[in-house]
Amino acid sequence: MGLKNYTEKARINTDRVLHDIGEIAQFHRIQGSKELVEAVRYIEEELSAWGIESKRLDRTYDGKSFYLTLRSPIAWNLLHAELEIGGRRVTSAETPLIVMAHSPSGEGEGTVLPIIREEDWKRAEGKVVLVGKDWREAYKRANEEGAVAFIAYRRGTGEAFPYIGLFLGKKDLEWAGIPALTVSEVWANKVIEKSLSGLEVRARFAVQVETPPQERLPILQARIGDPPFVAFTAHICHPKPGANDNASGSAMLMELARVLSRLWDNSFRFGFSFLWVPEYYGTQAFFAGDIDPQDYYAGFNLDMIGGSQDRSGSTLMVVRTPLSRFSVVSGVLERALELANVSGSRSLTGEPLPGMKLRTFPYEMGSDHDVLNFFGIPSVMPITWPDRFYHSSADTVEKLSLKAIRIIGDAVLSSALFLAEVPSKELERFSRGYAMRYLGELSMERETEVAEKLVMMGLARDSEFLGTKLGHRFDAEPWLEWTLRGRMGEDIMELKAKEHLDEFKELTKDRRRVVHLHELIMLGELLPEGEAYTALKEEYGEVEREKLEKLMELAEKSGLVRWRG
Repeated sequence: MGLKNYTEKARINTDRVLHDIGEIAQFHRIQGSKELVEAVRYIEEELSAWGIESKRLDRTYDGKSFYLTLRSPIAWNLLHAELEIGGRRVTSAETPLIVMAHSPSGEGEGTVLPIIREEDWKRAEGKVVLVGKDWREAYKRANEEGAVAFIAYRRGTGEAFPYIGLFLGKKDLEWAGIPALTVSEVWANKVIEKSLSGLEVRARFAVQVETPPQERLPILQARIGDPPFVAFTAHICHPKPGANDNASGSAMLMELARVLSRLWDNSFRFGFSFLWVPEYYGTQAFFAGDIDPQDYYAGFNLDMIGGSQDRSGSTLMVVRTPLSRFSVVSGVLERALELANVSGSRSLTGEPLPGMKLRTFPYEMGSDHDVLNFFGIPSVMPITWPDRFYHSSADTVEKLSLKAIRIIGDAVLSSALFLAEVPSKELERFSRGYAMRYLGELSMERETEVAEKLVMMGLARDSEFLGTKLGHRFDAEPWLEWTLRGRMGEDIMELKAKEHLDEFKELTKDRRRVVHLHELIMLGELLPEGEAYTALKEEYGEVEREKLEKLMELAEKSGLVRWRG
């Protein structure tokens, strides 16, 4: 039975998904908070009610523990907050997003000082500073300059309050002493306009939080069948309401567990694993435990799967596996989405037209699929992006698109069933066709000499799981050994190579360069140095080799990689 048959027979219940999104969106799911733990408990209880066994694999938020390359933020709960500027007053009962995540307590009042130019910091002492970018660095600067409070805003949020997290560690509490709040872009612009016209704008603020010594870092796993598994991941964290980001993915994961628990039988070549985690921290904590990556064939990461094309301005994106982790799983999801994404409109000859804008992209970072790929598990991500309500108080349930939820849910479900059930001969035909399509797309733009080698290596790995007879394993000539897997960021650089932290921050301001860095490390596990850079260029086009070489030097100095030979 072909993939088209699966997309016609496999269906998720969008009403159930929407109900669970609404339930999860009631929790203020900040990392380190008790409401995050309560949200996971809700999922755990629902799974139990449906007869699905799950297991808690919790770790700890304490502001000091490292999970691979990431340092845990502090345990933190918002109790109450209020902010009054220019006669307008907002409290945390209206939106908890008026407080930046992990802010200290504090109350008082002061004149608002918009930080527009560098010289404005000279007048920050005793003021309430208003900042529109680089918030974490600016928050530290505000503490150093003697400000009494910090207020952040983000361009593009309109009337909504932005979600901005400080992710403070235990040591940060030695210098972080002032409360951090937020206002909407519209509110901030009015304050800035008055201040620049010479009028004094006063702010009154009160923030009450608790920072217990620790909180549970909740990790919930449900498994159906035995390894090897197809993994499904979704991050449960983010602020209230966080309907699209990421109550939508977490609720879809619940629905997939419901449906697949009914459909699975011993004839399937795969079991299924469902993992609800705090973004990055939970996934890295999971793999830091007693987990064998060889038990997992591939992964689907569900993040922001409900964005509306009209209300949110979203496009349905497919993020492929990295070339270093080439797998037919990308092609299966791409084709399943094409088949599920149909409207009532027809072409000139009567063929169905797409229901949403849909585009496939080479590997990009930004969610938990990254960690699975780091550990050698080819993982893809369907996502609706951009979302004009992203990380704001306006990310509410009524903005969601049932069409997007249905398309992504049906496509992921049919992809899983196709991979688990279809005869190897049909998978072999499909895999051959996708490899030709993938390399064909690349070769229209540039050479594919090393890419072809990596595709063959990926097909060979697929064959071990799928029973196909494709691909070829090459003698390994790796450039490097990845000694500490995980997202390479400021936490680990500060711990391992603090003297290079500022250089690292400057080099990683470009998000595209960060993607290239991590893919280069994955390629370096398989290829000699020269071929790794060639493959990266074949995958993405032009790359900044000189800056990547500097970042690789920092990776080596911090002990994240070790050169071979």
